[in-house]
Amino acid sequence: MNNAELRTKSVEDLGKELNELLKAHFNLRMQHGTQQLSNTSQLGRVRRDIARVKTIIRERKSA
Repeated sequence: MNNAELRTKSVEDLGKELNELLKAHFNLRMQHGTQQLSNTSQLGRVRRDIARVKTIIRERKSA
């Protein structure tokens, strides 16, 4: 997910996206903990996506 796609969404849609990303991050952490995750770079990618969404939400609320 890139910034241009995220900036076109409303705050409600961003909240839903954030919730889905947090669930995905939890599932990836559980897979990593049980040694079932083969591609560990997914953890970092999801974490950065969460940060992007939170940043855009914060920018919209302060503006």
